[in-house]
Amino acid sequence: MTLAELTWRDAADIALVAIVIYNLLLLIRGTRGVQILLGILFLGGIYWAAGYIGLPTLKALLGNFILILPIVVIILFQTEIRRALANFWRSPLLSFNEPHEIDHTISEVVVAATTLASRRVGALIVIQRLEGLRNYVENGIALDARVSYDLLMNIFSPDTPLHDGAAIVHGERIAAAACFLPLTLRHEVSKEFGTRHRAAIGISEETDALAVVASEETGMVSIALNGELLVDLDAKTLRNMLYQHLVTDQTAALEGAE
Repeated sequence: MTLAELTWRDAADIALVAIVIYNLLLLIRGTRGVQILLGILFLGGIYWAAGYIGLPTLKALLGNFILILPIVVIILFQTEIRRALANFWRSPLLSFNEPHEIDHTISEVVVAATTLASRRVGALIVIQRLEGLRNYVENGIALDARVSYDLLMNIFSPDTPLHDGAAIVHGERIAAAACFLPLTLRHEVSKEFGTRHRAAIGISEETDALAVVASEETGMVSIALNGELLVDLDAKTLRNMLYQHLVTDQTAALEGAE
């Protein structure tokens, strides 16, 4: 087909395929999926080369692998696939958090996190956005209490049974405490970060939630979002980031959906 024979349907077809591939690459960017994808492409190149230069045994061996490749991809990319499927149905209209509720939550979380960090008390506070966190809420201790500085301080006090694990916040309520979260499997994460930081990154990889971490080792506050960890945040920066991702972005998304 020449360029002159290209119809608008062909152009649309090519554009849609390009968009799908681009978004798939964005989905695995910065994860172990990149190395896995490169490995699969490398084996595909060897398979093609074996056929081109006439190596039947090698081609047959790799051909058998290609037959089970779809199953291998599903197993290796299960985290990325699960997140992609969740993104398909995600809609800003599914969020029930009103701006004034989030504003109250932000204020209480910022004061609690910075105070805990200054006292070298570890804490992990996960704030739900559009994706539900029910699976993680159910493995913790149900609270369903209004977010407050005093309650967060009490939850993460070292002498309380709720200290270990994460507190999960939905709207202006603390849904549960002592929740166990998935740890990130990324090898490039610094060994300086402990279990709390790895759990914060892990939940931000699995869902669109925000995770605020107070470190007992360094006395710093960090925030995890979309698999990235931003460290050593002061109260003003933390507040601005939470407001940006929980209020400004959500409001813009709702206005765009109308």
